[in-house]
Amino acid sequence: MSGSLTLPLLALIGFCILAEMVREVCFKQAANDTTLARAIIKPITWIGIVFWAVELLAWTVVLETVPLSIAFPMMALSYAVIVIAGACFFKEHINYRHAAGVFLITAGVACVGATGL
Repeated sequence: MSGSLTLPLLALIGFCILAEMVREVCFKQAANDTTLARAIIKPITWIGIVFWAVELLAWTVVLETVPLSIAFPMMALSYAVIVIAGACFFKEHINYRHAAGVFLITAGVACVGATGL
């Protein structure tokens, strides 16, 4: 395990972040205004599950090379991306404190990512 982040590994981590966002958007869409039993049979739920499985495979590839102490904090960007997705897809409100938290997460990820370069 070299501990350094190459461009392909950064791209794979980015893919994992986007796959996680898509999965959460799918699950939220499936859960809107319905019961659990109905949500489970919706195709959008199963699309989310497929993204979950693909992300698992990609994440395993990342962890083969990148130390967990670098890779996992970088996945925290998924929190920021999911907040933005919630605002875009579901018109969720983001107040100033929420936006400041997202900014701090992003700044922390930048610091951790810079240590792996």
